[in-house]
Amino acid sequence: MSEHESIALAERFARYRAESLTEVESPGPAAVRVAVRKRRRRTVGAAVAAVLAVAAGPVLGYATLDHPQPQPGPVEPTGSPSASPSATAPASASASPSTTASSSASPTRAAPDGRISRSQLLAATVSLPAWTTPADCPTGRVRLGAEPARDDVNELVALDHGDLDGDGATETVALVRCVFGTRGPFQVVAFDRDTAGRVVTLGRVTGTARPTPGWVTALDVRDDGEVRVEVADIAPGGGWPLKNSQRQWRGYRWSGDGFEQVSGPSTFGPNPRSTDLSATATDLVLTPAADGSRSGAVTVRIRNDADRTAPEALLTMELPKALRPVGDGWSGCDIQTRSTVQVSCRLSAVRGHSEVRRTLELQVAAGTSLASGQVALRVWPADPDGDPWLDNDSGDNESTFDYR
Repeated sequence: MSEHESIALAERFARYRAESLTEVESPGPAAVRVAVRKRRRRTVGAAVAAVLAVAAGPVLGYATLDHPQPQPGPVEPTGSPSASPSATAPASASASPSTTASSSASPTRAAPDGRISRSQLLAATVSLPAWTTPADCPTGRVRLGAEPARDDVNELVALDHGDLDGDGATETVALVRCVFGTRGPFQVVAFDRDTAGRVVTLGRVTGTARPTPGWVTALDVRDDGEVRVEVADIAPGGGWPLKNSQRQWRGYRWSGDGFEQVSGPSTFGPNPRSTDLSATATDLVLTPAADGSRSGAVTVRIRNDADRTAPEALLTMELPKALRPVGDGWSGCDIQTRSTVQVSCRLSAVRGHSEVRRTLELQVAAGTSLASGQVALRVWPADPDGDPWLDNDSGDNESTFDYR
C-alpha cells in the first residue's frame, strides 16, 4: 500500500470515530462500555472491508493489464449483473419453499374411474333424465332392469365405455329403453363416478323423439370420446319390420355442459318404402243356382296414386262363415275358417299411377241361410317378403261392399 493510501485510510478511521462518539447516549458507565465495545467491533469489520476494497481495486486492475485472460479464482458469487448463467441457474431452477410445499401437499388428483359394469349399473339407483315421450316412463331416481320383465322398470339394453370428457378416465354410456310394452322410447345416458365411488349421471346424449327418430338400434363409443348412436326413423311393431326403417349413425360429444351432435345427419327424409294405395269394391249380388246354392262375384279395384311401385298389395277381409271363397281369383290368399272366414291375400305389384283388379267369387251352400250384410276390406302396400310398407294416405285404404 502506498503512503498516500495509508494517510487516506487513517483519516477515514478518525472521521468515523468522531461521528460514532457524538451519537452515543450516556445512560451509565457500564452501558457506555458495552456500547463502545459493540461499536468497536463493527468499526473493525468496516475498516477491514474498506481495506480490502481499496487494496483489491488496484491489484485487480494491474492483473488485468498484465494477464488479459486470467484464470477464475475462488471468489464467492456476488449476484452482480456480470455473473455467469451457470451461477444464476440453480437459483432460478429451484422452487421457493411455498411452491414446493404447495405442490407436495396437494398433488393433482386423478379423475375417478367411471367404468361401470352391467351388473354394477343394475345394482345402483341412478338419476335418469326426463323422457321426451311418453310422460309415464319412470324417471328421476330409478333402478334399471336386465330385461323387460316388469312394466315399471326401464330396461338396460346396451353398454359401452370411453373417455367422454377428456379427463383421462373412462366413463360409461348406457342405452336405456322405456317400460316394456311401449315399443320404446329409448334414451342414451352417460354415467360417471364421483370421488366417493358413487354412480352419477353425466348427462343425456340423445334419444327417440316424435316424429323421428322412432328407435335406437346400436351404440358405440369411439377412442376419441365421440358417442355414436344408430337411430331408425320408424319403430318396429304393428306389422312394421325394423328392416324397412331408415337408419343413420349420429355422433355426439361432451361440450362441458352437455352433449352436442358433431357428426351424421340430423333429420330423415321420406322413407323410400312407401307409396299410396287405395281400394274400392263392387257389391256382391248372390244368384240362385240349379243345385240350390247361391253365388256371385266381387271386383276389387286397387289403385296406386304415388310414383313409387308397391312390390305387393296386401288384401285382407273378414267374411261371414256362410260365404265361401271359390274359383281361381283367390290364388295367393290364405283362408282360415273359424267363427268367421278370415282372408289374407298377397297380390301382384301395383305400379305407380296405375291399378290392378281382382275378381273374387263367393258362394253360399244349398240349405244355408244368409241375410244381407256388409263386408269390410283393407289394402296395404308391402315388400316382396309380404312385410308392410308405409302408405302416405291411409284414409282411402279401406272400403266395403254389400252382399244380398
